[in-house]
Amino acid sequence: MAENSPANGAANPAADPNQPQLNLQKIYTKDISFEVPDAPKVFQLQGQPGVELNLSQRVNTLSETVFEVVLSVTVTCKIEEKTAYLAEVHQAGIFGVAGFDQASQENVLATYCPNVLFPYVRQIVSDLVQGGGFPPLYLQPINFDAIYAEQMRRRSETPAESPTLNS
Repeated sequence: MAENSPANGAANPAADPNQPQLNLQKIYTKDISFEVPDAPKVFQLQGQPGVELNLSQRVNTLSETVFEVVLSVTVTCKIEEKTAYLAEVHQAGIFGVAGFDQASQENVLATYCPNVLFPYVRQIVSDLVQGGGFPPLYLQPINFDAIYAEQMRRRSETPAESPTLNS
């Protein structure tokens, strides 16, 4: 039987502290809110509902290699210009991120972490809306990589202040 060991006695790369490491330590709901401001009148409205989704995220540094990422989603549904419901979810996760350069770390926190959290947000919003007496709402997948790429593109287009020379 062959033994799986690194060639030339090299250390296991997974145990190498210089290798980039990412681990999920905890997922939790930080805040939930659901409102039906015009109940029960809103259930008698006949118009086509309009749904607006607002999405944001923030990163809190807990230690040099541990970060809390909070994905916030607000869904507002209006019928005939009246707010039918408002659902807000702040889903958080604690992630260990070590061994990445600054740009890669920023990318991981802005793309990978929200991708991990989004399915939890999607389920909570769906449950809130349905439990509030409305037809189920299924949030479509979100491409956090594209959002981050657009933010980086905008950042690169913003002209940096050029130094002024005094003569």
